[in-house]
Amino acid sequence: MTKDAATAGLLKARDWESGWITGIYVGKNRKLVTLTAEERRDIYLRQTLTTPEAYMKRMFAALLDQAEGKPRQWQGGIGGYGERWASREGQFIAANSLAALGNAKLGYEVRYDKCKCDGLWPRTRHAFLRNLLTYDRSEEHLRPQWALYGGAFGGGALSTVWKPGSQNAWSNGAYGMLGQVAYGTLLNFFTEFSREINRKQGVK
Repeated sequence: MTKDAATAGLLKARDWESGWITGIYVGKNRKLVTLTAEERRDIYLRQTLTTPEAYMKRMFAALLDQAEGKPRQWQGGIGGYGERWASREGQFIAANSLAALGNAKLGYEVRYDKCKCDGLWPRTRHAFLRNLLTYDRSEEHLRPQWALYGGAFGGGALSTVWKPGSQNAWSNGAYGMLGQVAYGTLLNFFTEFSREINRKQGVK
């Protein structure tokens, strides 16, 4: 039973359209419908606390921090990795919580919608722009991602509370926003082309 469960988990992780890597999105042929408060709460919990991908992505980011030795005051080995992972997780939870509250107040869309266009460049452009813009409560008009980047800044600034050494909240907040530009665009790109990635892997 354990072997079967592990195999099923690996198969699901390999399937990029399952949501383990790409997260929650709206398919190409589906219409965006305004979220209810209950749906927003469910998405927030799934993106932040209750699914494996909420932790796996921070584990990978902590590995990069470990390889680069950042912050340098934290040791190497499993102890240092644990500190770096906890720091990444704390920053992410803070950023996601602030973004969720802001988006709920503004009525902004929190899901990525796959492009209804065709072609590599139009879809790549869509993935990039949707990291900077989102729909208001009408699901028709695009607006700047105020809450998303405000949350990214706030999470970065708050991380100075537990990081060692002399940390600048403004610079950490700015790095948090830059990280959102890079990470959010990459995630949108993988989400946009998840079906093509699956085909390359032979996943049906």
